[in-house]
Amino acid sequence: MRILLINPNTSETVTDLVSGHVRRIGGGKAAFEPVTARFGARYIASRAALAIAGHAALECLAEHANGHDAVFLACFGDPGLCALQEISAVPVVGMVEASCRAAAGADRRFAIVTGGALWQPILGEIVATLGLSEQFAGVRTIPQTGGEIARDPEAALAHLAAACCACVEEKGAQTVILGGAALAGMAERIQPAVPVPVICSVEAGTRAVIVAASRTEPSPPRIIVETAGLSGPLSRMLGGA
Repeated sequence: MRILLINPNTSETVTDLVSGHVRRIGGGKAAFEPVTARFGARYIASRAALAIAGHAALECLAEHANGHDAVFLACFGDPGLCALQEISAVPVVGMVEASCRAAAGADRRFAIVTGGALWQPILGEIVATLGLSEQFAGVRTIPQTGGEIARDPEAALAHLAAACCACVEEKGAQTVILGGAALAGMAERIQPAVPVPVICSVEAGTRAVIVAASRTEPSPPRIIVETAGLSGPLSRMLGGA
């Protein structure tokens, strides 16, 4: 099976980091083909950047979707996820949704740890839309943003472990999601210091998209939207040209 991996950040470094981890996690079950957003933030860390990333992800889908069995939106924020699912002919899996559903399994209380304070309200809203608020112990962020963590992951390890432990001790979390494309592979490194399972959002998304790619689902109804100023591929996908 072939899976399109969309990085809606504009950082090729993050694309390379995530690609390496999903291929290792997938273990040859699928061929992942990564693409990086052409425009937008280097590292998404605000509502404005998230909104722009949704458009960028739609452009990636329009330009590269043909021949794939599923799409993995590799960003902890799921920018444009519902829009992608609306127009994609194949399943689209978001990193936040996949990891939250994995963390909340068996009615467990879960929390999220990530980098960048602006993510706290955004992620709380996403969890609410998933219908998981009753099991949600909240979001704890560390001072480093995703971009800073990508540049110096070693400096963030102790902060991430301490934040995960605080979620357990103060909020009663039974699982903790380590959220963020730039945090790929770090969950296993801090797990020995945390008394409950730490879920890597990249791993949860990878496993979910492989399952989704094996299913046969009906294509969404054709959408006809009159557009202006979009790229040719996206305009054609929306029926506007």
